[in-house]
Amino acid sequence: MCNYRKPYLLLLLIISCLVWSCKTVQHPVLAKGKNNIEGESFVLANTSTSNFLYTSIIKGSVKVRSTYLPSDSGSITYQEGIDFIIDYKNGTIARTVNSRFPNYVNHPLFEKINFDQNNFSNYSNNPYFIWVDYATRKKDLLVQATYQINYLAGLKNKLLRGSPVNIVSSGNSIAAGGEASREVLRYQNRWVDYLKNQFPNATIQLEDASLPGYTTAEAILKWDAIVGQKNPDLILLGWGMNEANVGGITPSEYKNNLIALAQKSKQYKNAEVIIYSCFRPNENWRYTSHKMELYTEAAKEAAAAANCAYIDVYGVYEKVFARKDQPSLLANNINHPNNFGHWLYFKAFLNMKF
Repeated sequence: MCNYRKPYLLLLLIISCLVWSCKTVQHPVLAKGKNNIEGESFVLANTSTSNFLYTSIIKGSVKVRSTYLPSDSGSITYQEGIDFIIDYKNGTIARTVNSRFPNYVNHPLFEKINFDQNNFSNYSNNPYFIWVDYATRKKDLLVQATYQINYLAGLKNKLLRGSPVNIVSSGNSIAAGGEASREVLRYQNRWVDYLKNQFPNATIQLEDASLPGYTTAEAILKWDAIVGQKNPDLILLGWGMNEANVGGITPSEYKNNLIALAQKSKQYKNAEVIIYSCFRPNENWRYTSHKMELYTEAAKEAAAAANCAYIDVYGVYEKVFARKDQPSLLANNINHPNNFGHWLYFKAFLNMKF
């Protein structure tokens, strides 16, 4: 008597193996892992190459357009081989001879040394940016994580309990938005949105208390009228750009001012504080002191002296500047980050663990 169940069971076994195989075998790229970058910015001149932030670009992942977001009005999608050429291994991009990309050689400040923007009617880089989405096999961190739980225990507890949290942002024109194309793309808003996703039961509010064009000296003088009128649980102190300009205050004065602002925040508002550093402005700008590393160290020392959290934005940008030119990140070609630059600030905030 034949056993008809054996061929049937064998067929089931084969089908099961095939299903299991389909579920477990991954695309070779995904199996190795990848790093997705959205909206990396470039300004490109003639057919000169420019570096991506990362090498080892994954073929088929690159999308190039004229606007930061694909949904932005009037966005143009560019074509590889027609508008640009990419070296995937080394991570570079260049215009073709007949590219539709804006040509950066037409910028009034192109290759100008020691320039004074006051001598030019329009020096913005915004009309010259292209924006690129891509994936890379490189997983390098922009900066090592820092652990700040000792300084932000109150914030963490409120977020975990689902309590209301009010975050006040105090700083210069970069803190005010610094040419981010939309409010939601400012680094503080990105970070607050991240916190809302991590702590969905908490009610988090962000308030702006920035003073564009001013320094920590004016922030102290205006503290009562601005920050003093708010009820913060956390205060973000984002200064340094104007202090470090030619004719600005010394790193020592900057450090003492940050300490004073942090102490006021703690004493009069019972608020926790985050001090964060600033990136280098355009090295070809007439009014840069070329001493931002000293002001960065002053900010770090101020955070330690005031017993508050610290975020190393300068370190993130220095790693980026090792690959990318400054104009590709500067909306005004001087000292205001573009949308991708705000994303770099956001990445620095994410590397602060608490």
